[in-house]
Order: sequence, then structure tokens, then C-alpha cells
Amino acid sequence: MIGRRTGLLIVAALSGAGLAGCGQDMSDLEAYIAEVNARPGGRIEPLPVIEPYQSFTYDAYDMRAPFTPDEPMAQGGADGGELGLRPDARRAREYLEQFPLDTLEMVGTLTIEGGYYGLVQTMDNLVHRVQVGNYIGQNDGRIVAIDDTEIRVVEIVPDGIGGYMERSATIGLGEN
Repeated sequence: MIGRRTGLLIVAALSGAGLAGCGQDMSDLEAYIAEVNARPGGRIEPLPVIEPYQSFTYDAYDMRAPFTPDEPMAQGGADGGELGLRPDARRAREYLEQFPLDTLEMVGTLTIEGGYYGLVQTMDNLVHRVQVGNYIGQNDGRIVAIDDTEIRVVEIVPDGIGGYMERSATIGLGEN
């Protein structure tokens, strides 16, 4: 353990060494300041021109708000109403209604005794015969037309505000 007197001597020696660096000779500092002051000044870019503020006038107060339904929808169209579009829950489901439309592929057509049919292949490689009026797909899709290259379907899908809407879809002839 260092004695008290030895500790004081060490502190005094360190203080003296520190104060020795604080001399009165500041000629090197004064020379540096003179050199910096003698340098030519640089050109300062002018301030950018500030354009006057153009105020905006909102004129859409009288227009319909974008997130409120149109008047006909607000008066009973959104819930389907008595006469609104909706899927028929009492209708017997057909076999091809268990498959999403994008998993079905048209593979050809068939004419039998004046009837025109489309041939649809499912994911399990079974081919089914369909005709206009059959239901297909998971969204109550009804076949409305069949031609040589596609089967046109009208689906009943939710409209996002509590009602239903019709959406057209097609099943194209596959390339295989």
C-alpha cells in the first residue's frame, strides 16, 4: 500500500509535468492564425430563390366520398334484398362444382344427336361432358356458352359489401 505522503508526491509530480506544457510561447499558434487569415476567401454560392407558396383549394366537397357506397347500394342492394342476386342454396350441387375453375381444362367438344357438349378434364385426369346450363366451379358458375375454343361461365361471387355480383370467366381449350 502506498503511503499518504508518497501519494501526495506522485500527484504533485504529475501536476508539475502537466503544467510544464502550459508555456507562454504561443508564437506557433499566432503564426498559424495569421496564415489562415491570409488565405483568399472562397466564393459562396448565392441562396436559392424561394418560390412563393401556391395554396391548394379543395373543390371535391360536393362529390361522393370514395369509401361510401352509391345510393342504390345503400338502399338495399348490398344485402341482396328480396330480388337481389344471390346463389341458389336449394339447388342440387353438380359434380364439377367441387373444383376451382383454374384447375379445370377444356379438352374438346362433342356433338351428339344435335346436342353440343364441352369436354372438361379435372385434376385427377377424368374427362366430363358439360353443356350450357350446367354448373361448374366453386362460385356457382353457370355455363352460358360453349364453342370450339372455350367454355364461357358466369359466376356469382361476393361483392365485398355484403351482396353478390356476376363475374364472367372462361375455360380455354388446353394445348396438350
